[in-house]
Amino acid sequence: MKRLSILMVGMAFSPVLHAENMMDAYREAQSHDAVFASAKAAHRAGLEKLPQGRALLLPSVNLSADTTENSVKREGAARTNYNSYGYTLALSQPIFRKQNFAQYEQSKQQVTQAEAQLAIAKQDLILRVAQAYFDALLAQDNVAFASSYKTAISEQLAQAKRNFEVGTATITDTHEAQARFDLATSQEIAARNDLEVKKFALQKVIGKIPSSLSRLSDKLPLKTPEPNDMEQWVASSEQQNLQFQIQQAAFEIANQEVERNRGGHYPTLDVVASYRDANNTNLSFGIGGNTQSTAIGLQLNLPIFSGGSTSSKVREAVANQDKAREDLEDTRRQVVLQTRQAFLGVTSGEAQVRALEQALVSTQSSLDSTKLGFEVGVRTSVDVLNAQQQLFSAKRDLSQARYTYIMNQLKLKSAVGTLGEADLEQVNSLLAQAK
Repeated sequence: MKRLSILMVGMAFSPVLHAENMMDAYREAQSHDAVFASAKAAHRAGLEKLPQGRALLLPSVNLSADTTENSVKREGAARTNYNSYGYTLALSQPIFRKQNFAQYEQSKQQVTQAEAQLAIAKQDLILRVAQAYFDALLAQDNVAFASSYKTAISEQLAQAKRNFEVGTATITDTHEAQARFDLATSQEIAARNDLEVKKFALQKVIGKIPSSLSRLSDKLPLKTPEPNDMEQWVASSEQQNLQFQIQQAAFEIANQEVERNRGGHYPTLDVVASYRDANNTNLSFGIGGNTQSTAIGLQLNLPIFSGGSTSSKVREAVANQDKAREDLEDTRRQVVLQTRQAFLGVTSGEAQVRALEQALVSTQSSLDSTKLGFEVGVRTSVDVLNAQQQLFSAKRDLSQARYTYIMNQLKLKSAVGTLGEADLEQVNSLLAQAK
């Protein structure tokens, strides 16, 4: 009784272990995933393109200072050594520089790309967390299925041995059952190995191996895409897909690159101003002391000939512009293809899950019937083994189809650029606490 009291007190104060759900994994991935951290750093770097481009349109101020030791020898006079020093403050304000205007427009598009790339990284993190989580759950399910299948085969093997000993079955039945048992053992070992690999893959994303995972509820609501029209999803993807937006920005950058290089043929006009404070200590020649000078004016530069470099750069930029145009079209087609694949993955996945759910019921009924037939002598032990194999395969296929169906839902929303945390929250609501 004393031991029982101590055990009850210990259970009362021991921490309750909760299964790791998908949102827990996602929050941890936001802090620990190296790919997402790299994307955030790249985003911070990309945002700096705008102030760099704007700086080309703003004035620049420079301060320079100098000091010089001088030695002068005049005929009929002794050599004179003296020091001169001073500083100059210079200002330059661009008035017309076509290249700078084009580069500023490029910087805007580069920021657009940086924002879209970070958004893609966020969506990619959601997909990678969900995929790694479901991969681990599938591997966990496969271990359970393989273990259950092995147990069923072991019972069949034991029965075959008993029947052989009493003379109601042949040694062939025992050998068949033994072969199936050995295969089931191999499958269980492979399933456990795969589970460890999938756990490590999840650890790579979230930074740790969870003690347990929340499993998918037995009742999975099956829904068709809303709207249930592939072409509407395709139209949305052509407007909102983030990868397409990045390529559009790249095309605009290529357009501005042509303008920037063409600007090499244009004159430049700047406002320039300077202030000079100098001191010359050579008083023996009747000069010296401190002097200040101020200057302000316009500076025009007209390029005439640069060896053909500017024209070559324009041709190069035009070729890259053509390349960017074709890359944009290729991206559009790829986005359309991905959207169609994801849409069909959801619609066909829904039908497949329903079919496999019915197949699971049928294979279970078939196994029960086969066992009954074996007991009355109208079915063989091989028939029972085959029915058990079919049940094992049906469970495994249904588990795979359920996870694939949910992933295709997420991929479809990613294709149209609308995937967010709310979608992951919805998936997370389908998970139940692990037992």
